[in-house]
Amino acid sequence: MEFIQAVMEYGFLQKALLTSTMVGIICGVIGCFIILRGMALMGDAISHAVLPGVAISYMLGINFFFGAVFSGVLTAIAIGFVSQNSRIKHDTSIGIMFTAAFAAGIIVITMLKSSTDLYHILFGNVLAVRSSDMWITLGIGLFVIALVYLFYKELLVTSFDETMAAAYGLPVRIIHYFLMTLLTMVTVASLQTVGIVLVVAMLITPAATAYLLTDRLAVMVFLAAGIGAVSSIVGLYFSFTYNLASGATIVMAATSLFIVAFLFSPKHGWLFKLAKTRRQRASLQ
Repeated sequence: MEFIQAVMEYGFLQKALLTSTMVGIICGVIGCFIILRGMALMGDAISHAVLPGVAISYMLGINFFFGAVFSGVLTAIAIGFVSQNSRIKHDTSIGIMFTAAFAAGIIVITMLKSSTDLYHILFGNVLAVRSSDMWITLGIGLFVIALVYLFYKELLVTSFDETMAAAYGLPVRIIHYFLMTLLTMVTVASLQTVGIVLVVAMLITPAATAYLLTDRLAVMVFLAAGIGAVSSIVGLYFSFTYNLASGATIVMAATSLFIVAFLFSPKHGWLFKLAKTRRQRASLQ
């Protein structure tokens, strides 16, 4: 009740609640396509690759959105270029490029006199989110959701079978970089909430939880969005009530929901499979 009263009374908490909820929703939606494509490492790469863009934007005094999107998309293109034009495999090129981008960001940060704001970018601080950041996050969220809705069929087909998608004439490579652009935008939207270090958890964990609960992509997308939103709200409650790091509490809330699904999912839960195995053994005796 105290938390609800605080939300009604304090403007900063209202902004934090709206921002974190939108982040949870869009991370869940994009995360579904990321894990279906087996690109969890790519999510980690993009989340770290935006750091130099953020640092340079901060140094130039411009909004970090522009620098972050530019460096994230540039890194995604570089990863694809290296893996397609050399003997280096895709996962190796990811490791090379995202660590190089992250290192470049750290170097730029050390050149700056103050790193307070960049500390929040790394680890998140949704309770200190500004109105401009809230509107940017909401704008990115609505834009990303609209694009996923418009190109849902293309994303669905290419996520499950790229060969068949290419046979149908779909531009598989363009769709891949389109998804990477959306991933970068979601990462940028998540910076103030969970930070660069933990954003990959919000991209993967709600979607993985939904993956355990359903076999249909459309249902999975809605479940992941809901799980991401609930995780953000619960995490924000613990962050505000107990004065804890917002990014960490949001991620732990999402992880707790994953553990519940992992154990008790009706179809794919560990306890369900254990009980099914025991019944099968009993029937054979």
